[in-house]
Amino acid sequence: MLGRLFGRPALAEVTPHEVHAAQARGEVLLIDVREPHEHAHERLPEALPMPLSRFDPAALPPAGERTIVLHCLGGQRSATAAARCHAAGLTKVVNLRGGLNAWKAASLPTITGPIHPHPRGTHR
Repeated sequence: MLGRLFGRPALAEVTPHEVHAAQARGEVLLIDVREPHEHAHERLPEALPMPLSRFDPAALPPAGERTIVLHCLGGQRSATAAARCHAAGLTKVVNLRGGLNAWKAASLPTITGPIHPHPRGTHR
């Protein structure tokens, strides 16, 4: 349950293990707000890139019933993005506490190396 801080809803944060479990159940839409070169180097499985430098809550993909989980390297940039989402009226948005660093510290899987947007043979 979200509390209130200084008259505003407090930012909800979730742990890496909570996100990983919810991800396995198909309950989250994971958004990486780091810059493209950071996302390309190492990323969370299924995370979609939406850099904070160009972040617009209106441009988020439809989440349906899923909760939007924002993440960055340490949790600060994603907290900024979450605040923007809340200011825009989006309520099912949470921040991954500790970001990618906490995810890795929890020994959860990441993807490294180049991003291949199309499986082999499907380029047009």
